[in-house]
Amino acid sequence: MMRTWQITTVTDAARARISLARLAAAYGVPTVERTRLAAGLSAHLRQCLTKGGTWRLTMDLAGSPAEEGLLHVTVTPSPEACAAGEPLWEVTVPCPESAEATEDGTVADDAAALSEALLGADEDTAVVLDKLAEQEDLVLFHREELHQTNQGVLALHAELDAAGRAQREAFAAERRARNEAESARRRLTFLADASAVLTASLNHEEIVRRLPDLLVPEYARSVDVWLFDHEEEEHRSAHPAAAVVAARTGRPQYAADHPGNLPGVEDQPPSALDPGRPLLCVPLPTRRAPLGVLTLSPPGERWDPDDAVMLIELTRRASIAIDNARRFEHNRDIAETLQRALLTDLPTTPGLSLAARYLPATHGLNIGGDWYDAFPQRDGGLITVIGDVTGHGLHAAVMMSQLRTALRAYAVDGDSPGRLLTRLHRFLHHLQPDLYATAVIARFHPDEPTLTWAAAGHPPPVLRLPDGTVRTLDAKPGAMLGIPLTQEIADHTEELEPGSTLALYTDGLVERRAQGIDPGIGRLATALGGFRSAELDADLEGSADRLLHPLLSDSERDDDVCLLLCHFQGRGES
Repeated sequence: MMRTWQITTVTDAARARISLARLAAAYGVPTVERTRLAAGLSAHLRQCLTKGGTWRLTMDLAGSPAEEGLLHVTVTPSPEACAAGEPLWEVTVPCPESAEATEDGTVADDAAALSEALLGADEDTAVVLDKLAEQEDLVLFHREELHQTNQGVLALHAELDAAGRAQREAFAAERRARNEAESARRRLTFLADASAVLTASLNHEEIVRRLPDLLVPEYARSVDVWLFDHEEEEHRSAHPAAAVVAARTGRPQYAADHPGNLPGVEDQPPSALDPGRPLLCVPLPTRRAPLGVLTLSPPGERWDPDDAVMLIELTRRASIAIDNARRFEHNRDIAETLQRALLTDLPTTPGLSLAARYLPATHGLNIGGDWYDAFPQRDGGLITVIGDVTGHGLHAAVMMSQLRTALRAYAVDGDSPGRLLTRLHRFLHHLQPDLYATAVIARFHPDEPTLTWAAAGHPPPVLRLPDGTVRTLDAKPGAMLGIPLTQEIADHTEELEPGSTLALYTDGLVERRAQGIDPGIGRLATALGGFRSAELDADLEGSADRLLHPLLSDSERDDDVCLLLCHFQGRGES
């Protein structure tokens, strides 16, 4: 369907616009599209009228009734305008309803019809304005919704930022805690290792020498150990005033031009000897009085408070180690003096040569209860004895001296070895119920080619015969001396041939860790059997040294070693 209008005047344009609007409404063009079409056409027709001439408005509906159509509107310029290059104006709008219109769109010439058409256009405009208001409300709603969303996003960003800060702070706190734990572990490990080093020695001078090696350079730049009783009057050196205060008060002092803020440490002015260097002066405490003062300078500008606490604890442990070492040295000196006094010279007996050796343990207290003795009886016989008191130290040495003295006193009566051991057993049991001993006593008589011996809990004697054969005298011995047991220790007798050698010894010579004592006795027997009789006759002292050498090849000994060789030459020989 096509409609055409010739437009020359404003009235023609108004009628054409009204007709087009009515036809568009009749064809079902939506109000907004219809209003947009009418407004656009009115604006273009106004421009056409200003240019003059006759313009042709054409409306063409394309499409079948069964499908959606298109309403095509064109404005053809007047011949004059066309010659001037005016282009064709055209608009296409969809028509949801493509049925035939019920009216032809003709507009009457009276004013009432034109007014009615104008009011109809205003109705369309009102609909458009209502639609516009709805859109504006929708825009306002979405704008508010967007604003709320933005506020939520901002709040979420703020929460995320706060959570991020909290997480970073938590990570930083965890890192600090981990670093502090690692530092604490490092200090405790150092303290344990350093304590083990200090307590491993029983020489107080060595402990003092080890302190700087432990502390420099990680915990101190320099270390000075001031022991009060180690300075002779002519060699006294100057010490910082803070060290003197620490010695007098027994409390740690910190000397510097700034507060130390160290726990348990008092602040002092800087040292006049070295004002630019901070000093930590820690007394070496004991139960009685300080042994001295340890003076340290920091490895950097100042100490960490936790490091200072660790250094004070290490100083306390070093003081205990030094004090223990001094006590040990004091007791060792007394025990060594006592033991040297008791190991007397061996007697000279016709027909019998004696050689003795005593070697203290190479570590530990070095003084034990091992002892030997040889002395004549009134009938001309010779008593030889070797024994071992349990334990080490001064107490064992004192007990050993008492047993030696008691044995000599009992031997005056001429008792046999078994009887002497029985009396020593009773003596020790009543004198020291908690102390025990072992011993072997052998009796020689120049007029009798026999050996009488008895043992109490001691390793058996080893007898070398002149032909080199070696026997272990392992006849049933008595129990240890001093145990809560009534016993009578028996004597044993062996025939002696000239050239025979008896070896008495303590367990330190033959016993080794994890090996037992029997293999050691076997080694002793093998070594003794390797000597020639002439060698033993000529040089028993040298033979004793050569016998010990292969048996003590290891440099570390946990126990004392005592050896007594008795070489029987026979009556009338010397």
